[in-house]
Amino acid sequence: MINLAVIGAGAMGHQIAMLAALGGYSTTLHDVKEDSLENASEKLNKIMDKWVKKSKVTEAERTEAFERLSFTTTLEEAAREADFIIEAVTERLEVKREVFTKLDQIAPPHTVLATNSSTIVSSLLADATRRPKQVCNMHFFFPPLVMDCVEIVKGEHTSEETVQKSIEVCERMKRTAVLLKKEVSGFVANRLLLALQKEAMHLYEEGYADFQDIDKIARKALNHPIGPFELMDLSGIDVGYYVMQQQYEESGNPQDQPSETLLNKMKAGELGRKTGRGFYSYH
Repeated sequence: MINLAVIGAGAMGHQIAMLAALGGYSTTLHDVKEDSLENASEKLNKIMDKWVKKSKVTEAERTEAFERLSFTTTLEEAAREADFIIEAVTERLEVKREVFTKLDQIAPPHTVLATNSSTIVSSLLADATRRPKQVCNMHFFFPPLVMDCVEIVKGEHTSEETVQKSIEVCERMKRTAVLLKKEVSGFVANRLLLALQKEAMHLYEEGYADFQDIDKIARKALNHPIGPFELMDLSGIDVGYYVMQQQYEESGNPQDQPSETLLNKMKAGELGRKTGRGFYSYH
């Protein structure tokens, strides 16, 4: 059985780990915080209970998936026998580089190191390892257990073998892999979303419409499932802030800087659904 590890048990990581376990991989979910792992286990049990009730999986499939899934706070335990590793830590370049350096030292020579980053291209991480050919982007969408698409981004350093292995992992997870043949910050989906969110924020900050009404127009007129401000709350204000900050650092274009509104939300700790308040209140 192929061993797969997911590094980071946050909103993305724990669901990616469950996709791997459901796909038949012996899966280890790692986080530095024990309470994050406990929270991840609790959430996954609730989700899988609902899936059984809705007949998305059988009780036997649920049990087998959890038997294949283990949790650890020790990076060495997660990585030392892994054949494929997906990193899903915070969207900060310096943090990811540190993780990749450690993983490169621990993981077997053949192991692929994929980052789930939503905007940081893997060429910014590959030189932190001695295996750049085995480094790529493998961007799942939130929430991974619901969203079907995965963007696989091939950097100039990434081998065709690594791309094929990444596609095979997606297929085992029953997720649609879409290959981007070269790197671009933000990839495809987030570049489209960021363009929409920037314009929505401009219209709001300039007083053309309240954010609730902008969301309503996106839903009613454009047939979007949720509006841009609702989406920022769902994915996390901090995630959007760090994505824009990364793009600004790469481009130097002032228009790529996070808006004043996002900065104020960050300072206030109003990060969206996960904190109970963002643009909307969830109490």
